[in-house]
Amino acid sequence: MSKGKPRDSGEDSLKVTKITNLPIRSERGGIYHIVKVDTDAGIYGLGEIGILNWSRTIANAVDHLSDLVIGENPWETERLWQDMFRSSYWPSDLVYCCAISAIDIALWDIKGKAANLPTYQLLGGPVREKVACYPHIRGTSPEEIIEGCKRAVDEGWKYMRWGQPDALGEFKPNAITKYDQDKSVRIAVDLMGAVRQAVGSEIQLCFDVHTQLEIPQVVQMCRDLEEFKPYFIEDPVRSENTGSYRNLRQQVNLPLAAGEQWASKWAFREVIEQDLIDYARIDLCIVGGITEALKITHWAETHYINIVPHNPLGPVSAAACVALCMASTNVGVQEMPVRPGSYATDLFPQQIEWEDGFAWCPAEPGLGVTLDVDAAEKSMIDPLQWWPPRLRREDGSITNW
Repeated sequence: MSKGKPRDSGEDSLKVTKITNLPIRSERGGIYHIVKVDTDAGIYGLGEIGILNWSRTIANAVDHLSDLVIGENPWETERLWQDMFRSSYWPSDLVYCCAISAIDIALWDIKGKAANLPTYQLLGGPVREKVACYPHIRGTSPEEIIEGCKRAVDEGWKYMRWGQPDALGEFKPNAITKYDQDKSVRIAVDLMGAVRQAVGSEIQLCFDVHTQLEIPQVVQMCRDLEEFKPYFIEDPVRSENTGSYRNLRQQVNLPLAAGEQWASKWAFREVIEQDLIDYARIDLCIVGGITEALKITHWAETHYINIVPHNPLGPVSAAACVALCMASTNVGVQEMPVRPGSYATDLFPQQIEWEDGFAWCPAEPGLGVTLDVDAAEKSMIDPLQWWPPRLRREDGSITNW
């Protein structure tokens, strides 16, 4: 089949026949919730659910939305997105937007395969050959974070990211744990200085507050971090009130990144229109898929706001993010927890490419990710439902994880 020539099935005759939830566990223990959309032409697409600990609830939403998509033409992504988001009269919430995201990404995968083109070509074609990425640097002590950053530099990464320190070393899933915010801030400042000294001035440092602090703490911490020139400060405060970034903007001189918890374009309206952030942390598996992410990306471009897509998930999410970045002009850096092709290859034998700190989608039809369907069906688990660490201050009051 020559590249760029549509398959014989044709755009008009292609119909969705089945939508399947596939919560799976790889041989190395990684968990992924994939949504597989089948068509009558034998072409299938893959999507991924964005909030794993809500997997059971989101799976029910996927099943519910399937009624609107099965029997429809997968090429009509905009109409199907509108149907899924608006047909219940009640606008879709975070749970339903996660379900819409997975289905929408799978539809774009199908469109690329049906056209015999990489999905990024359907998004406008590549404006860059590769996308700069950063890994997650993990550790339970400052020393482990510093060593992890040094290893990442040796492996070729040009950017790196770690999160707000666990000051007491007690963060545990499904448990209530204590959290000393002020001590965490002091550790964060010292750690940033130590990492900067260890990796030098040319490596970009991304720091994730993970909504754990209050505005006065963020302001003081950012002032103390200025000398180390971080690339951005991510999710410095809670996400419910986007207007709170106006307060931060007036007091903080570091670049701010936010958006991973926001579902749909409307949550981004205030921070884009009022230039309250420097980087839009769009999560394609939460915000409404490629269809919605593309709109937010172009909107952000009019305000010279770059996207830095949130991607803490698996190969399908990574491929969708990189496809968007390859076809978008306003891109900062792409989150890539671990190197593509280095994990879950028993389930996803073909993944996107990575070399020397950069990722790109291969010139294959669709997103460029294949699923070993037989292996996936044998690796299925029950959809997850669990809680992350539930943090409490010294006085017993709740704060965010």
